[in-house]
Amino acid sequence: MKFDERLDQIVSRALELEAQLASGLNGEAFTQASREYAEIEPVVARINALRGVEDGIQQAEQLLADPEMKELAEAELTELREQLPQLQKDVRLSLLPKDVADARSAILEVRPAAGGDEAGLFAAELFDMYRRYADLNGWRFTVMDYDESELGGLREGIAEINGKGVFARLKYESGVHRVQRVPATESQGRIHTSTVTVAVLPEAEDVDVEVNETDLRVDVFRASGAGGQHVNKTESAVRLTHMPSGIVVSMQEEKSQHKNRAKAMKILRARLYERERAQAHASRAADRRSQVGTGDRSERIRTYNFPQGRVTDHRINLTLYKIDRVMLGELDEFVDALTQEEQAALLAAEGF
Repeated sequence: MKFDERLDQIVSRALELEAQLASGLNGEAFTQASREYAEIEPVVARINALRGVEDGIQQAEQLLADPEMKELAEAELTELREQLPQLQKDVRLSLLPKDVADARSAILEVRPAAGGDEAGLFAAELFDMYRRYADLNGWRFTVMDYDESELGGLREGIAEINGKGVFARLKYESGVHRVQRVPATESQGRIHTSTVTVAVLPEAEDVDVEVNETDLRVDVFRASGAGGQHVNKTESAVRLTHMPSGIVVSMQEEKSQHKNRAKAMKILRARLYERERAQAHASRAADRRSQVGTGDRSERIRTYNFPQGRVTDHRINLTLYKIDRVMLGELDEFVDALTQEEQAALLAAEGF
């Protein structure tokens, strides 16, 4: 189907839905028509804006033959032609398949991989970097689990990040993050290379993933680790094992067994939901492990080089020489560039 024909089809469908809604639909038919119209209306608005400019260009071009109108027509043509590329891009982007998860909140998981204590220390810094990024965007960052090492590093950090479109902005952070610097524990000033894995999962609702109680093995145990008077006193910690998938989630952050179970279930649902999404989309990884890889240093998506003050995203070959600002949560340059790269790939795949 030609591009213009596709646009005509969308506009026609919008008019059809308007007529149906005006005819007095009720019940489920009204709900479905309303939902479809709400999705299609912004696309039609962009199409109308594009066609308005195209019509304006055509009319201005016709006026060029009129000596009295030529100067005015040339000025109008210049202005309209400047608007045209962005309007064309907006329409094409609005036609791309939507990822329903993009509008959702997200679960963030950060873990050290290769590099021992230094990897744990950098994992803690990355966790804080995402906390700051959430603050800059006005999102709510809630720590679900934070297992701190004796040196102040991070063994595992899990957070829930609530806000509109969180997953759309953070999904590109999934992968292996590599750091190159002289560790605080290094006495001879040698630069070490360590890695940290990050996974960003769209938050799942109960209706997205059905978890049968019969598929769960639930273990309760005493919490362990630094901090908290409840440690080693009550069996408040919970471990959920989803037998069909083999996914295991442990939670001990709360003093209440009930609260720990609720948190563990939320993480389990997110992992199962992402697993189903991955299986449904052949272009994505086969399961959650592909997001974070094995932690091997060669499987990196981004390198943080402190001696040179640079951060490089290897997927798009973008290097920023402001590592201090990045660690303070200023990630938008990377996120925007990655978003544009993905959009360009989708547009090419759709033949736009």
